[in-house]
Amino acid sequence: MILRILALLGGGLLLVWPAFLNGYPLLFSDTGAFLHQTAPPPGGPLVIWDKPHVYGPLLAAFHWNITLWGPLLAQGLALSHLLWLAQRALRGAAAPGWHLLACAGAAFLTTAPFTAALLMPDVFAPIVLLALLLLGFSAPGRGATLWLWLLGTVGIAAHLSHLPLALAVVVFIALVARRPGPVLRGLAPMAAAILLLLATNLWGHGRATLSPHGATFMLARLQADGPAAAVIRDRCPQAGWYLCAFADRLPMDSDAFLWEPDSPVNRAPDGTPRFLGGALLSAEAREIVSATLRTDPLAVARSMAGNALRQMALATVGDTLVDTHLATAVRPRIAEAFPAAELAAHDRSLQARGLLPAAAAPFLLPHAPVLLAGAGLALFAWWRALGDRRRIGLVVGVLVGVAANALATGGLSKPHLRYEARILWLMPVVAGLALLPRSRGDERAEGRAAVT
Repeated sequence: MILRILALLGGGLLLVWPAFLNGYPLLFSDTGAFLHQTAPPPGGPLVIWDKPHVYGPLLAAFHWNITLWGPLLAQGLALSHLLWLAQRALRGAAAPGWHLLACAGAAFLTTAPFTAALLMPDVFAPIVLLALLLLGFSAPGRGATLWLWLLGTVGIAAHLSHLPLALAVVVFIALVARRPGPVLRGLAPMAAAILLLLATNLWGHGRATLSPHGATFMLARLQADGPAAAVIRDRCPQAGWYLCAFADRLPMDSDAFLWEPDSPVNRAPDGTPRFLGGALLSAEAREIVSATLRTDPLAVARSMAGNALRQMALATVGDTLVDTHLATAVRPRIAEAFPAAELAAHDRSLQARGLLPAAAAPFLLPHAPVLLAGAGLALFAWWRALGDRRRIGLVVGVLVGVAANALATGGLSKPHLRYEARILWLMPVVAGLALLPRSRGDERAEGRAAVT
């Protein structure tokens, strides 16, 4: 038991090592918004229009307005434990030595630690995928099942892209397992996450909906790809849409459309700034998105597929290392709610000083070749697992999850570097675990099954 605990702790620390290089947990501009969700008065707490009210409270449950190292270590331990359960499912038993080796390989050869050490909901993409696959293709026991349900529920609700990811995995479980039990185990956290989203949005926005303003993001994507911009040009000015005044500026980059101060979303035709412009646009966005889907569904499907393929090719950690907007979006949240020593630690970090990309560069060199080799390793593990539904489910399920993540992020939002980097690392790691020697107990159990 002691060795197991030490292995889990050691694995968790390995998986967040970039934070030790940085001298502080890795942050992203959106981290400030999640901290704002539970910030003390007068600045908070604040319901953010474009983000589920889930990850912010989860951060608060571990930072206690004392230090952000708490949630960082929790993320590392959660991933470490899931890799332990994956090894147990694939080999029949988990060994501390193999676990530390797997965590070290993930930590120093893949993008995994740059996701685990980043205080963003991205960490839940691999957590959701592993949790659902373990529920569907292993026998985790009652306690572990409840733990996987909890992780899956919070993880799916933490980011809207995790809903289509979870749906794809549950469909895959149904196709492979062909039994109601595994499917129901996978559906349970998904159903609970939907209820959590409905409840938090009813509380925060007054509407029991999965995403009060999600149509604005879909419109941003569809106008950038062209189909929605064409609909706006064809139907304006008769449609009377607010965006008719900007038809000549569309299409434009989706991020610029959503966030630039002088974009159609955030500045009216007369130059007046629009506070929470994305939320103000959401009703019209639903109408335009619906019209676009009816008018040219094939063009929408082509653009989504193309974006998903581009997302598959983007799996680097560059945008998790930079200091972009940290001084204005994150530092004030730390300053208003945390001790002075915590703010000083943030200010001393390599990332806050713009030095992290250079410091991390040597450690990024193995990522691309390992991910490419991981594709071949996954196919080999697939071949070795033929006839074993449990191993097929876990190995091929990762490939399904990787593809679903690319479609959910690149296809529905926009291809970004970190979106695929957060989950693609599971491909070589789970394939490697599947190729480890099986435990003696697992081999005996398989032999008895073959005889009977």
